[in-house]
Amino acid sequence: TANKALLAVHGTEIFAAAQAKGVMVAFEAAVAGGVPIIKALREGLTANRIQWVAGIINGTTNFILSEMRDKGLDFDVVLKEAQRLGYAEADPTFDIEGIDAAHKATLMSALAFGIPVQFDKAYVEGITKLQAADIRYAEQLGYRIKLLGITKRVDGGVELRVHPTLVPAKRLIANVEGAMNAVVVQGDAVGTTLYYGKGAGSEPTASAVIADLVDVTRLHTADPQHRVPHLAFQPHAMSDLAVAPMERVVTGYYLRLRVADQPGVLAEVTGILARAGISIDAVLQREADEVGGEGSTQTDLIILTHETAEGTMNAALAAMQALATVLAPIVRIRKEELA
Repeated sequence: TANKALLAVHGTEIFAAAQAKGVMVAFEAAVAGGVPIIKALREGLTANRIQWVAGIINGTTNFILSEMRDKGLDFDVVLKEAQRLGYAEADPTFDIEGIDAAHKATLMSALAFGIPVQFDKAYVEGITKLQAADIRYAEQLGYRIKLLGITKRVDGGVELRVHPTLVPAKRLIANVEGAMNAVVVQGDAVGTTLYYGKGAGSEPTASAVIADLVDVTRLHTADPQHRVPHLAFQPHAMSDLAVAPMERVVTGYYLRLRVADQPGVLAEVTGILARAGISIDAVLQREADEVGGEGSTQTDLIILTHETAEGTMNAALAAMQALATVLAPIVRIRKEELA
């Protein structure tokens, strides 16, 4: 099957039924189209303890973000163009809200860490609120914004999340443009590996499906106990690692605040971050006339932070939002170095 939604939601029952009957479930086409990421995780990297996986696994959203960056256009304008060109569906909700990417990240997480598929535990945030200004500011700070599916081994659990992410422009994955897919896998023995290619389309999908059919045919007469397990780990060796709540996720942040252009505002904002124990990596303050035109009394304040827990950042954001000098909802985008 190429149906990632089916497997992300009902995979546990499907794989158990297949195991009981001694048959195979082949699903290479369900993640990243023609890119053989399932085979890589399940077989090629079997000697590794996987530490994290991060992927651009939805071509529609990557096309939209690439166009927003290249042409300086806002999301709504580019979405219409993507629909006209056939990159986006008439109802693009599954893509632009991150749901499709979360289905795929759920499957990669199960393969990487030997946990059951748990789509309902994934944190999912799409790209609909991204603005051209944020893509431009990120670029000035040396980052690109990509919608990433991320799953990571952490103390006592596994992170499973999909959201727009600042990635350093020098990383290979930051330079994946248009409707292409790419997945980075970090293993303890192999280090970093990157898998890149077409994530959709009739021929890339057919490439993956036919590879599955060849595998099924070759292994048809093999003893079911000696085939590669569906989720890379034998059923009795599956892990009960919990999916960590988002409040415990530790990452860096990009913050954009629309503030009154008056003395003391930066000190107020940085004071709140300091009291929360959040360290600042970089600050970018725009001239008021750059933001709102000549005579403007408002400006943008952009802050990059070092890593901190999401729960700590939530509390700091609430305190900043309550300031009289903060004039609009604060934009928060997570940042991953992927080093």
